[in-house]
Amino acid sequence: MDAISNIIQALTTFIETYVVRPQWLIVALLSTGLYLTLRLLFVQIRCFAHGVAVTTGKYDDPDEPGDVSHFQALTTALSATVGVGNIAGVAIAIHWGGPGALFWMWMTAFLGMAVKYSEVTLALNYRQIEDSSGKAWQGSVSGGPMYYIEKGLGKNWKPLAIFFACGLMLTSFLTGNAIQANTVSDLLHSEFSAPKAVTGLLTSAFVAAIIFGGIRRIGKVTSVLAPLMAILYVGGALMIIVMNFEHVLPAIGSIFSEAFNPKGGVAGVGAGAFAMTALWGVKRGLFSNEAGQGSAPIAHSAAQTDEPVSEGVVALLEPFIDTLVICTMTGLVLLTSGVWKETHPTDLVLSSGDITYRMVDAEGFYQDGTAPAAIAVIAGEPQYAEGVAQFSWHEVPVTEFFTDPEHQAPFTGSIMPEKSMAVDGNGKEYPVLYGNAVENSAPLTTIAFQRHLGRWGAMIVVLCVALFAVSTAISWSYYGDRCANYLMGTKAIIPFKVVYIGFHFLGAILSLNVIWNFGDVALSLVTIPNLVALVLLSGTVAKLTKSYFERKPWVENEEKHKQLKASGKL
Repeated sequence: MDAISNIIQALTTFIETYVVRPQWLIVALLSTGLYLTLRLLFVQIRCFAHGVAVTTGKYDDPDEPGDVSHFQALTTALSATVGVGNIAGVAIAIHWGGPGALFWMWMTAFLGMAVKYSEVTLALNYRQIEDSSGKAWQGSVSGGPMYYIEKGLGKNWKPLAIFFACGLMLTSFLTGNAIQANTVSDLLHSEFSAPKAVTGLLTSAFVAAIIFGGIRRIGKVTSVLAPLMAILYVGGALMIIVMNFEHVLPAIGSIFSEAFNPKGGVAGVGAGAFAMTALWGVKRGLFSNEAGQGSAPIAHSAAQTDEPVSEGVVALLEPFIDTLVICTMTGLVLLTSGVWKETHPTDLVLSSGDITYRMVDAEGFYQDGTAPAAIAVIAGEPQYAEGVAQFSWHEVPVTEFFTDPEHQAPFTGSIMPEKSMAVDGNGKEYPVLYGNAVENSAPLTTIAFQRHLGRWGAMIVVLCVALFAVSTAISWSYYGDRCANYLMGTKAIIPFKVVYIGFHFLGAILSLNVIWNFGDVALSLVTIPNLVALVLLSGTVAKLTKSYFERKPWVENEEKHKQLKASGKL
């Protein structure tokens, strides 16, 4: 396993350094979003209300090609999009960039709505109708970036389409599946001491029961799961926001005021660090709503419609729901409760990846440093020589160390970073010390919920994380099997699903810290071909949009829908 981890880490570093730097990807995504917003005359504003109307099902025609309704296509895509990032990603953005980071998440969502509209409209326009011959697991349509790259740009672009399909299929095994299983098993193990193998078997069985039924079964399940998750999480968040009502306006004020003149996050970014605040807001926003990454168009391609734009207007609701609603709820919970800048009693596991070593520069800002050979601690207080990096938890120095969880016995001795161990004057070793430290990611959100809603609050977060992760695995299986179908035909679908379930179980029982990074990098690689296609085919999107709103085909669909409903056929 160590050898595999080293290979993956080396490959990840190579790709990030020489192929796709994270900063380049962010610039490419934002530039594409801005271009499409202007090219389509702010389609996210003009067509928002129509998207809501289409999603309600009032224009649905069951005789049109496709496997699922507009609503089910949206919930399938949302089940993959709405996930741990909505709980953990917002906390990370605020931790590093402060309240202003949330503003930049909103901006990426706004631009992302135009991107999502474009990629889904193209996916429907160039999708391939399949002859499933009653085989529900096979599906009757296939679509996505690989199809509009090949069909829209021409046969000469097929190698790029193949590259996209291979990359996204690999990502489906890792980011969309194994990592999600790992999140659930880790969570249940830490909260309830549930054996990871048992959790893996249960979630694997559940996921298998759904995905072997094909997109129609996936659509039916996600149409229940996605609204349930949103109602449960947003409902709990709203309760906390109401409890802290007097802090809401100041929190919103800080979001806007610190967007351009930030004081920085608790990780020591420093006053005026605009670039860091914007970077973290944009980064977490982009990877939360997934606009431009090319995954969601595959789910939307299954929608029952013969009008590509009718599904495009549904898709632009995704970033709005994911980021402007759910991420905002998380952000307001963290800001109004104040937990984001507080320290909390923490088990300082000395082998943990949450430990870093940071130095304070002349202006009082934190910079990454190198771990010292040893850190002397007297009566709980660390003793640092000038210019030596400080022991930090989530990038913020810890000022006191104890040997007991109650913080009654100050530690005296030495912390040995290389050995991941602390040793007192009598030679006794401690793999864990205790102290007050800042929290980050999903645990920070859990603290906010638990503080205001008690044990039930913590359970809401635990349940939502589990539901988000499992639903993401379900939806990503469809993304992967459409890629397998594109590359190797229908004969590859069942073998893909079998391997997918195998990865899910392995993800539940193995440590996947390295694969987290590799999965993100793999997704970055496939995003570039998609963005190129979106820009080159933007003229096609504009023509389809103009034609659709001039013809108004939904008027006829609404009348037919009413007739079918009156006759009892719906």
